[in-house]
Amino acid sequence: MTTIAAETDAAPSLSRKGGPLRGITLKVVSVGCFVIMATMLKATQTIPSGEMVFFRAFFALLPVLVWLAWKGRLSDAFATTRPLGHVLRGLIGVTSMSLGFFALTRLPLPEATAIGYASPLIIVILSAVLLRERVHVFRWTTVLVGLVGVVIILWPRLTLFSGDASALDGATIGALAALGGAFLSAFAMLQVRTLVQTERTETIVTYFFISASVLSLLTLPFGWVMPTPEQAALLVGAGFFGGIGQLLLTSCYRYADMSVIAPFEYVSLILTIIIGFVIFSDIPTAAMLTGSVIIVAAGIAVILREHWLGLERTRAKEANTP
Repeated sequence: MTTIAAETDAAPSLSRKGGPLRGITLKVVSVGCFVIMATMLKATQTIPSGEMVFFRAFFALLPVLVWLAWKGRLSDAFATTRPLGHVLRGLIGVTSMSLGFFALTRLPLPEATAIGYASPLIIVILSAVLLRERVHVFRWTTVLVGLVGVVIILWPRLTLFSGDASALDGATIGALAALGGAFLSAFAMLQVRTLVQTERTETIVTYFFISASVLSLLTLPFGWVMPTPEQAALLVGAGFFGGIGQLLLTSCYRYADMSVIAPFEYVSLILTIIIGFVIFSDIPTAAMLTGSVIIVAAGIAVILREHWLGLERTRAKEANTP
């Protein structure tokens, strides 16, 4: 969290101290926060997804604003030169979040999470096609391997391809929602990638939470329920951890290309499998385990590759130093 103040002194740059490894570290910590958030939301059980979005967004503002006030940068959170960019990010992000939370209510935690992690793979593809980022053969290979893992996890739920209309059950709808949320999440992160070129981290995060809070209220007529005290505590806690995770997620893209950072989302697959079994008694299926192993293997390959390249850069710098 100490990176926020340093990052907001000037326009962001991918050449800042720490480089890819610092961006990766921020990404991994943000993943942990989001796993806690998802666990809390799933534990609320009967709360509609639109209501989840409101609590996740509204109460995520608290840690963000407290931190900024403590650092004396609260006014910076509302200073922007790209209001329409924030609105677009909000619309895409809220829709993606709603689909993801709906999937949590229909699928086991690790399965919903794993399907959602098609997003980093889509980001690599979109960043190469739309942002013209350079993606080497090795990363393309890991993307393809990861996609195979996602398909293995997803396929058993897509029973609508069997030709039986009655097979379109809650789990299938949840799987489709998770996949749709992943696709929109990739576009939302592309928007974040462009916003960080001129906007401060706290500005991006604050405007997203404000827009998400307002937009989620539009779902109020469609079945909000009064949460129990336990559910309310879980919803507020989810918002708190989501706020911290969002700050770290937005920050990490300042230090490396999206195609480098994106695969580290897979770290949470292990966490969600453990939490799903211990807390929700979700027993992973063979497809879930097989797909997860493939995805994690692809992520580890990127970690090792990035580490090796970092060592090579360090040796080259030392060799050129008089």
